[in-house]
Amino acid sequence: MYANIFKWNKKAWGISKEEFLAYPLGSIGHGLGLFYLSKGFDVMAKLENHDVFHIITETGTEIQDEIAMQYLLLGNGKISLYLIGMIVIGGILFPEHFKYYKKTFHKGRSLQKFHHIEFKDILHYQLTEFQIALYSKNIQINLNK
Repeated sequence: MYANIFKWNKKAWGISKEEFLAYPLGSIGHGLGLFYLSKGFDVMAKLENHDVFHIITETGTEIQDEIAMQYLLLGNGKISLYLIGMIVIGGILFPEHFKYYKKTFHKGRSLQKFHHIEFKDILHYQLTEFQIALYSKNIQINLNK
């Protein structure tokens, strides 16, 4: 339901869990396939980019982690109605995790901007190389490979 309401302008990638696993070992695509496999998740249409956020930032998938992801994205410069709603609701329902949320907000600020990247276009990139660049102020992320 979320995807239909908030992602109406997004197109599903149309890639299955098995197809992600067929990407080169160590790639973002393969890492996404492993993520789905290890969590027992199926690919949710139009939410694939969000799942890449989990693997590149190594953020969990429990409810407090999903809220923390929104704080991280806010720190990274993303603004959306859903993000604001999750932060407000999450802060009210789970105030005991506020230190965690604050930490992930600062983590998002420290990372190079990534929230706008359409990861479908770079699934073949090496995950660890991308993460190193993401966490470094000295390496420019070049998406023109």
